[in-house]
Amino acid sequence: MKISKRMLWVTLFFILAASIASAQGIPQATSPEQVGLSKGRLQRISAWVQGDVDKGVVPGAVVMVLRKGKIAYFEAFGYQDREKKIPMTRDSIFRIASLTKPFTSLAIMMLAEEGKIQPPFPVSLYLPEFKNVKVGVEKKDPATDKTELILEAPIREMTVHDLLRHTSGLTYGFTGKSMVKDRYNAANLFDPGQTDAELVTKLSGLPLQNQPGTTWDYSMSYDVLARLVEVVSGVDFNTFVADRIVKPLKLKDTGFWVEGVERQARVAEPQISPATGKRPPIPDVTKKPKWFSGGGGLVSTAHDYARFCLMFLNGGTLDGVRLVSRKTIEEMTSNHVPPGYKSTWPAAIGPEVGQGYGLGFGINCEPGLSGLPGSKGDYYWLGIYGTSFLIDPKEQLIAIMMNQTPPMSLMIPYAYRNLQYVYGAISD
Repeated sequence: MKISKRMLWVTLFFILAASIASAQGIPQATSPEQVGLSKGRLQRISAWVQGDVDKGVVPGAVVMVLRKGKIAYFEAFGYQDREKKIPMTRDSIFRIASLTKPFTSLAIMMLAEEGKIQPPFPVSLYLPEFKNVKVGVEKKDPATDKTELILEAPIREMTVHDLLRHTSGLTYGFTGKSMVKDRYNAANLFDPGQTDAELVTKLSGLPLQNQPGTTWDYSMSYDVLARLVEVVSGVDFNTFVADRIVKPLKLKDTGFWVEGVERQARVAEPQISPATGKRPPIPDVTKKPKWFSGGGGLVSTAHDYARFCLMFLNGGTLDGVRLVSRKTIEEMTSNHVPPGYKSTWPAAIGPEVGQGYGLGFGINCEPGLSGLPGSKGDYYWLGIYGTSFLIDPKEQLIAIMMNQTPPMSLMIPYAYRNLQYVYGAISD
């Protein structure tokens, strides 16, 4: 049988295109059933999210589920910008908020592997401004019956390990109420016009919320870690992340801002709140910031973040590129919060709910205590603007949800419900 030259070139073109897509992308399962998932059950995600889009609960979302290294489900729903009637696409770009933290912890551990950072050492060894930081303790004066903030010396200095596991004594000003948090809020710590160095100078002049090493308190620790990366590596945090993580993993839409008209046209936006008639406050990511927040500054897509997750699932390597060793990934994905520690989020992190914390994300230590499906050793986290991820090594499962739906009231319910549907779709 003869093949025309035209047909031969067409065939070669498609072979080449498939080869390029395979090299840069993630393999697609021929069907969810090929990787042990039920297509019918995964459609529950579609019905749920589309229903909420139709009801105006959320503007839109992108959901991706991978199993055994292949994409089993990848759908976009609703609007990238409801008010402008721009539809959501699978390559829409999202502010990923605290899903930035695993990038930061990975950067620290890369430098630790090179012998440039020792996690057990005091932070002041690298950032001397933290040498004399005090702990704020609220005490009531019996003579006046007024509560005062007393500054006391720490029992010990905070370590880099404390920063990585949120036991540094630092806090977030918006998570609860205290006199220390009041000082945090007054210090304008989220000023986009500051540099990482200027933020650290502000933080080092504020009291700690807790004694270092005593309390798990979700905090600005990861913004301090970003500055630590700058000091140790000699380049700004953006450059380190771009050159050492983003480029090797071929994350084409991940960074601290969105450059170019084409990319900026893909930025997802929250919808107008019926209560205020305005969009919720959210960072403008179309301009290069001065502050490269290690705690929540990155933007990304579902596909980029899936590649990042695959690197973790593969023990530190992806497409033949190794960022860290398998043992470093094991260390990062182990629980670093031992029994007996206090937790400021006891419903989310703590032995009573079976959840610990690794280096940048929560760890499922005892699945039966949380009330959620999962496996022992799976790890996950959520971002304040509506992003979440889960990696389950036992099931070879990755689940990613991207939306832009502040306030926080939707963040946890959405992530939890997505997990119920994803685990409910396992059929092998």
